[in-house]
Amino acid sequence: MAKKWIDITQPFTNTIATWPGDTPFTFDLAYTKYETGSVNIGRFTTSTHTGTHADAPFHFDDNTPTVDQLDINVFIGTALVVDLSNKMELCSEDFKDIDLRGAKRILLKLHQEVNFEEFPELVPIIHPDIAPFLKEKGVVLLGVDCPSVDALDSKSLNTHHSLYNNGIYIIENLVLQNITPGFYEFIGLPLNIVGADAAPVRAVISKIDD
Repeated sequence: MAKKWIDITQPFTNTIATWPGDTPFTFDLAYTKYETGSVNIGRFTTSTHTGTHADAPFHFDDNTPTVDQLDINVFIGTALVVDLSNKMELCSEDFKDIDLRGAKRILLKLHQEVNFEEFPELVPIIHPDIAPFLKEKGVVLLGVDCPSVDALDSKSLNTHHSLYNNGIYIIENLVLQNITPGFYEFIGLPLNIVGADAAPVRAVISKIDD
């Protein structure tokens, strides 16, 4: 039986929510098949932080790797989907009873519903103390279903920094609302954009039988 993959990526549309003041996503046909006589040719403009994307450390620290320098192996492998959508604040205590079973990637479902066309007014607070705890468990990637692992008005980005300092990469704006908690095979590769602070990700998962 063929493996079933589930897309957990926000679809890019001309109405997708963008961080306030950032470059909106737009797509159109630069040239139509009628005009060229052979093919349609599209073009798009976007912020690197619109939709499902991976943050490079360079996003918040000038002296750290850009997205093209990230280890792609981090973005492929076993992941654990955890539902913490009943909490507005998360700290290391919330993970102590979770059996990671060696999973090096955690995908957090923090919302029961997400409107892709409306930027949220607030997101759950993820305390920086989760990073050293997750590092002890061997975690190398944290994914969330919201635009940031820090408060939307944060200037210090303490959780971003703490995750990086503990060897944990970040994917934001995943789509996990219809995903059952559990273990999955995960692929979520960022585009190889040289010098970029972030990049769009096409993220997919496949359930691992218990």
